[in-house]
Amino acid sequence: MSGTLNKVMLIGHLGDEVKMHYFEGGGCIGRFPIATNETYTNKQTGEKVTNTDWHNVVVRNKAAEICEKYLNKGDKVYVEGRLKNRQWQGEDGNTRYTTEVHVQDFTFLTTKNESGANTQASQPNTTAQATSNNPVSTPAVAPAQNVEEDDDLPF
Repeated sequence: MSGTLNKVMLIGHLGDEVKMHYFEGGGCIGRFPIATNETYTNKQTGEKVTNTDWHNVVVRNKAAEICEKYLNKGDKVYVEGRLKNRQWQGEDGNTRYTTEVHVQDFTFLTTKNESGANTQASQPNTTAQATSNNPVSTPAVAPAQNVEEDDDLPF
């Protein structure tokens, strides 16, 4: 096999709201952290241990706008993309490095009801009446690229 592969698939929870940055040419970029957990039992103590890893996620253009509109802190999401390393000069003159997941496809895994519960819990001034007057339909799958026509698959 002579080729290489750079592919990442994550299922996790948003650690913060989607932060948007708009460019002069009309493009935009959205950034948000995703937390993934690993749970195991320590063989010596029998104690359950959970390790959390944080991943920096980058979404571009229309996909970024969809994420900003429908995703909230705590929502569960599936993202698929590739790893990119980036470096820059910090204000203190030191070189900084980061690894990001540049999203090519994603799926929202939190239902509207769960997402609404998260939103109401984080914003106690929101009334149920205001929520019912403004229904929001969350797409089940929101790919970062154009979707081809549906085929005849049963799922």
